[in-house]
Amino acid sequence: MVLFAFSVFVLNAQDPSLTVIANSKGAPAELKFAELKSILKGEKQRWPDGTKILICLMKTNTAAGTTTSRKVYNMSGDDVNKFWLALVFQGKAPAPSFFNSMSELETFVAQNSGAIGVVTQTTGTEAKTISIDGKKTF
Repeated sequence: MVLFAFSVFVLNAQDPSLTVIANSKGAPAELKFAELKSILKGEKQRWPDGTKILICLMKTNTAAGTTTSRKVYNMSGDDVNKFWLALVFQGKAPAPSFFNSMSELETFVAQNSGAIGVVTQTTGTEAKTISIDGKKTF
């Protein structure tokens, strides 16, 4: 039992911290984690100012995508892909944009109104960092 608890701690300790970034138009400076999940699951599709939310994620086969799948969606990367396929097929939400590199994701977020993304590190683009429950990373 102690070995199991230790291995779970080691696995969680190896997960990199995630940072939420957004375009300067639309997103507030801070969100609750529950609000973030609602946005990233396609439940909330507009910012308070009416701007359409554009979800940007790392591909689920990347390290950052795997971490996002686990921490935000509580799913495997394959399950996140299936989740989004089902939502899009049912017409409930537009598909997120998936990226191979964090710099591509950050550039897209910085250049597109309403965009929000999740990264493990920022590269210093013009996208703003969104605090989650008062913290810069989670």
